[in-house]
Amino acid sequence: MNRKLLSLGSGVALLILFGCATDRLKPDEAMPGGNVRNAPPELSLNEMQIIERAAGQPPAAVAGEGWRSMFDGHSLAGWRPTAFGGPSRVAVEKGLILLRAGGPFTGINWTNEAAKVNYEISLEAMRVTGSDFFCGLTFPVRDSFCSLVVGGWGGTLVGLSNLDGADASENETTQYVSFETGRWYRIRLRVTENKIEAWIEQKKVVNLTTTGRKVSLRFGDIELSKPLGIASWDTGAALREIKMRTVSAPDSPQD
Repeated sequence: MNRKLLSLGSGVALLILFGCATDRLKPDEAMPGGNVRNAPPELSLNEMQIIERAAGQPPAAVAGEGWRSMFDGHSLAGWRPTAFGGPSRVAVEKGLILLRAGGPFTGINWTNEAAKVNYEISLEAMRVTGSDFFCGLTFPVRDSFCSLVVGGWGGTLVGLSNLDGADASENETTQYVSFETGRWYRIRLRVTENKIEAWIEQKKVVNLTTTGRKVSLRFGDIELSKPLGIASWDTGAALREIKMRTVSAPDSPQD
C-alpha cells in the first residue's frame, strides 16, 4: 500500500514538474499578437544574407503623383546620422540605408527643409535583427512634432507618440501587428491641417483628427530626431524608397 502511494506521489510530482517546465516554454501571451514572427524556417538567414535578399527584391509601387525622392540609393545625401551618442551605426549598402542595432537608438535626420503640414511621406522599412521598433518616424505637425512607431514595445506595437501626453502604448492609436523579420513593409504617413493618417501596406493604422489634441514627442532621446527623422530601437533596420509629396487634403473625410 505504501509503495503504491509512494509511486502515485512520485507520478504526481513528475506531472507537476513537467507542467511547470512546459509553462516556462509557452510563448508570451501577455500582449495580443505578442510573438514576433520571423522569416519562415527556409528563410532563417543571418544578417548579411537578409540584407542581400532584401536588396534583390523589387520595391512596391506607390500610388499617386508628385512624389519626390529623398534617398538617391547611393549615399546619405540629404540625411545625416542622428547624434544619439557613440559611433555611427548608419551605413548605405546595396541601395539600402542600414540602421545597425544601436545602444539603444540608431537613426537618421533629414537635413533639408521639412514641410510642417499638408505633406505625405512614403518609405519601405524592414526589421533585420532585434525585436523592437524598426521604424520610428518622427515628423512635424505644424509647430509641434510626433512619432509613428512601427513594431515597438517588444516587436508588435504600432501607434503615435504622443497624444495628450500619452505615448504609443497608451492612446487610441495603439494596436498590435505581427511583423516578420526580413520582410519589407510599405509605410505611408499623411499630415494635413487637422488630421494625421498612416498606412502599413494597404491597412490604415492611424486616422486621427488633431483638432483640440496636444500632439508632442515622447520625452527622451527621440527628440533628437526632430524635425524629420527615422530611428530604430535596439534593432537593426533597412530603409529604402523614401519619398515625399505635397497634398492639400486628408485621404478620407474629416471625422
